[in-house]
Amino acid sequence: MIKAIVVEDQEIFRKGIISILEDIKNVEVIGQADNGINFLKLLDKYKPDVVFMDIMMPLMDGIEATRKGIEKQPSIKIIALSMQSEEEYLEQMLEAGAMGFLLKNVTEMDVEKAINSVLAGKRFFSEELIDVLTKKFLKKPEITERRPDIFNKNELEIINLICGGFNNFQIGEKLFLSNRTIDGYRSKMLDKIGAVNSVGLVVYAIKNRLVTI
Repeated sequence: MIKAIVVEDQEIFRKGIISILEDIKNVEVIGQADNGINFLKLLDKYKPDVVFMDIMMPLMDGIEATRKGIEKQPSIKIIALSMQSEEEYLEQMLEAGAMGFLLKNVTEMDVEKAINSVLAGKRFFSEELIDVLTKKFLKKPEITERRPDIFNKNELEIINLICGGFNNFQIGEKLFLSNRTIDGYRSKMLDKIGAVNSVGLVVYAIKNRLVTI
C-alpha cells in the first residue's frame, strides 16, 4: 500500500483530497494535518510515501514544512497543492524539495498520475498548471516546439537532474562539478529559453518533452 498524508488548513479541500485518495487502489491515507507544525508531529509517528502539501497555512507554511519534512524523512515525496494565485510560491516549493504540483480543483486521474510520477522519481505538474506557469515564468511562451539542439549534452543532463529533484550541490557531486559551474549552466539555460526561474526551466522541459512525466 502507498501511504499518504494530507496537509491542508481548509477542511473542505482536505476532505476533498482525502476522498479522492480513498478511491484510488493501493493508496491508504494514514494521517492529516491542518498546518506544518502538526504535519511534522505526524512524521514522528508515521512514515508516509507521499504527502499532499498546501502552500499557505497558519503557524508553519508548506514551504518550511516541506523543507523540514524532507530533512526528517528524505525518502518522502511531496506534492504541492496550489491555488492559481499562488504560482509565485512554487519556485520556493521546488527549491524546498516538492516533486509534484497540482491545482486544488484536481481530478482523481491527476492525483493518481502525480503519485505514480513522484514515486518514480519524476516531477509532475497538472496540465492546467503547466499552461498557467508557461505564461507566468517563460518570457518567450511562443517557444512551444521541442528543439533537441537548444541544449547541449551537459545541459540536458543537468535539466534531467533538476527535474528529478536534485539541488545544485547534489548535481555538482554527481557530475563532479562545482556549485559555481552548475549555477553558470543554469543561468545559460534560463537565458536560452527565456525562463524567469527554475520553475520555468522545469515547465519548459516537461512541456517540450525533454523529460517524461
